[in-house]
Parts: sequence; structure tokens; C-alpha cells
Amino acid sequence: MQTIEQVLHHMTQRADAWEKTGDQRCTFLRCYNLMSSNMALAIREGHFHDPSWISTLMLRFAEYYFEALAHYECQAEQTSAVWRHAHNATVATRLHVLQNLLLGVNAHINYDLPLSLYDCLHQEWGALSAAQKQLRQDDHEKVNQIIASTIDAVQDTVVEPQSPIMAVVDRVMGRMDEWLLSQLINSWRNEVWNVAIRLLDAADVTERERIRQEQEQRVIERAEGLIAAF
Repeated sequence: MQTIEQVLHHMTQRADAWEKTGDQRCTFLRCYNLMSSNMALAIREGHFHDPSWISTLMLRFAEYYFEALAHYECQAEQTSAVWRHAHNATVATRLHVLQNLLLGVNAHINYDLPLSLYDCLHQEWGALSAAQKQLRQDDHEKVNQIIASTIDAVQDTVVEPQSPIMAVVDRVMGRMDEWLLSQLINSWRNEVWNVAIRLLDAADVTERERIRQEQEQRVIERAEGLIAAF
């Protein structure tokens, strides 16, 4: 497994390459890089109950993204349906910058994150006390605050350069537009925790797979809604 610094460097390199070729997928990756950088800072500053666990989760989360990307570039048919749909839409269609951003956020948070949480919790979950489980959830929810604090930078450095009208929206609405995006992501992350708990509580592999498929379909339907909304 790579270090956080290596993952951040990889994000920057890939986003730079995409931006040079006009690949719209750089929008989400720039946002993801900003938020991951702030996560790394929060870990170093001791903002989490268990920085080792949250670091492992952060790295596993990134692995899902880059593994799906590698599959898409080599054998698209083997890519998860969620990411195949997101990449196809972003690559083949001229979308608004917010659509590009939210398609990536939707796929990564709503699909990759519950799987990442399961991967990082399932071996210990049965042995954790109620208080320890709450600490894990608290660390998960602490990330919401980091995301909220990053939204302004995403607006200024990622969204507005691609859509100058968004600067007007920002002036008119003040921080309301950033707050709305932050609230959307928070609501998705809260839902994702519940999906992860369902995966952890599943009786067997068959039930777990059913839950995964249900979430996959939910995420694709949200993506289709995002594409149709503009």
C-alpha cells in the first residue's frame, strides 16, 4: 500500500495530465486532491481519535478510485458499473463543471466509501465495544468538517476557473452555495455509514452482495439524475 504522500503526488500528476488534454475528469480529481491534502493535515495535527485507522481508511478509499480507473483504461468492461458509467459520461459528454464534480463525488463517496469502510472494519467489528464503534463513527463524521472547510477552495480553484458564472453565483449567494454542496456531501456520507453497517451486519456473502448491488444501482440512478438535471 502506498503512503498518503505518494497518493497525493499521484493525484496531482494525473490531474495535471488530464487538464493538459482537456479531460474533464480533472475536475473531480482536483477536488479529491484538495480534500485529501486537508485530510492528511488533519491526521498530522491529531484531529482524529485513531489517526492510524483513518489513514488506512483514506488509503483504501483512494485504492478503490485508482483501481477502477486502471480497469477502465485497460479493460473497461471489468470496471465497476458505477465508475464505468461515471467515466463514460464525463469523457463522452460535454457536461457542466458541477456535473463533472458531482458525478465523481457520487461514485466515490456513495459506492467506494461503504466498501472501504467495510474493508477497514470487518475484521475488528465484532470485537469492538459500543464505545469503540462510536469512536470509529466519530472519526468518519469528523471528515465532514474537513470537507466543509475545503469547499471554498474547491469553488475558487476548481469550479470558478471553468465556469466564470459560478463566481457571480458565489458573490450573490455568499457562502450559501458552498453550504449547500457541503450539506449534500454530508448527507451522502451519513447514508454511507449506514450502508457500511448493513454490510458488516450481513449474515453471509450472498446478503452482502445483494446490499452492494442495491447500492450500486442507487448510485447509478443518482448519476443519471445529475446528468439530466442541467
